[in-house]
Amino acid sequence: MFLTLTTTGTPERPATDLGFLLHKHPEKAQAFSTSYGTAHVLYPEADAERCTAALLLEVDAVALVRRGKGKGRGGAPDAALAQYVNDRPYAASSLLAVALSGVFSSAMRGVCQARPELPATPRPLRIEVPALPARGGPALVRALFEPLGWTVTAEPVPLDTEFPAWGDSRYVRLELESADRTVAEALRHLYVLLPVLDDAKHYWVSPDEVDKLLRAGEGWLAGHPEQKLITSRYLSRRWSLTRQATERLELVRLAETDDSEVEEIDNAVEAETETEERPTPLAVRRREAITAALKASGAARVLDLGCGQGQLVQALLKDPAFTEIVGLDVSMRALTIASRRLKLDRMGERQAARVQLLQGSLAYTDRRLKGYDAAVLSEVIEHLDLPRLPALEYAVFGSARPRTVLVTTPNVEYNVRWESLPAGHVRHGDHRFEWTRAQFRAWAEAVAARHGYDVGFEPVGPDDPEVGSPTQMAVFTLTTPKEAKAA
Repeated sequence: MFLTLTTTGTPERPATDLGFLLHKHPEKAQAFSTSYGTAHVLYPEADAERCTAALLLEVDAVALVRRGKGKGRGGAPDAALAQYVNDRPYAASSLLAVALSGVFSSAMRGVCQARPELPATPRPLRIEVPALPARGGPALVRALFEPLGWTVTAEPVPLDTEFPAWGDSRYVRLELESADRTVAEALRHLYVLLPVLDDAKHYWVSPDEVDKLLRAGEGWLAGHPEQKLITSRYLSRRWSLTRQATERLELVRLAETDDSEVEEIDNAVEAETETEERPTPLAVRRREAITAALKASGAARVLDLGCGQGQLVQALLKDPAFTEIVGLDVSMRALTIASRRLKLDRMGERQAARVQLLQGSLAYTDRRLKGYDAAVLSEVIEHLDLPRLPALEYAVFGSARPRTVLVTTPNVEYNVRWESLPAGHVRHGDHRFEWTRAQFRAWAEAVAARHGYDVGFEPVGPDDPEVGSPTQMAVFTLTTPKEAKAA
């Protein structure tokens, strides 16, 4: 990947001031290690009249794959060939944006300790990017940069110059020119808009990306005509983060219109009300109840069967008492989300040794599940058709046979307390059934009797004297392993 930044000057204001602004000396060629390769900064030309700084990023494609982020663009994430043969070493993308922020961090913030007056001084700038992926073509490139005052040249790169009939690729050769632009502004525009044009990020987008976007977009993003597209693409179309960023940008816009501070606009709620206690969500109470029951059983090696997106696995990892945690789910998509939630690719070696995610179905016996201290079926059984429950029962209680089994499921009697739930409806569209407390007790006691377990019952959530708690939990404890196995 290659990018150049050029400025011109006079004997009174030499172009080589660019070296002070970028904190990189024009007479040196420097190399910087990044998470995904090596960034080189050099100056092809540097005199009083004209100075050009070049950023060359050498991407380590193998390191990308090993870090779990080597997904080919436009293809299946697990396409083995696409992980090694792709455009990453050549086309400007979020990899180059990250290198910009790392190598030129002081310049992006507008800080120059040697010459404090320089960062705020506009100067003529020219930026060239030989290969830029642009999902939306040259028209979108112009729509993004022209409102910011850039003169834009975006020439499509043909698929093959020898065969013009094949048409153009999705890449453009980009040139940006401005007669009066600060270097900090230019770098912040590139930092945001390069990944937006590529419409792909090489790393998992976490909530702190909203803060990064707003910092880099300060002064220009709130009023940009393509703000919605920029925000959505930069945050990888994660709607919750996009909504959060949009709301904060609207506050910025209103504050600028009213010539006031954001804090003065966002004052509808008194500060002291922010400390008011909110009811603990039922999902959190459920995880707390499960964790307490596991610790009471003395379990160290735990199975989370039907782990979904990994919320319980994440909670258990915080407690060092659980030395091994295995999450199993039939959905590969859910396991992918769980892996991202747990940040397995960035997890330390000792922590990563404690957790494992497996794909599998509870409708079949699985040798991998044997020998564990405890198993959890949290909000799982109600997603199965009733005729398939015996298969799950045998796979868990008859084959795997952990010492402790925890099963939670909704209590249908409590549904009348949910004001938003219409009468006769289940809590989730995928629930095949929801049991009363008596029905759940009868099922659990029968399972325990068939497989040599004792069973007790605990409420989860507020225990209503009339309809019970919203979630009911059965705690199975193995009592007669040899006799039950023989039977």
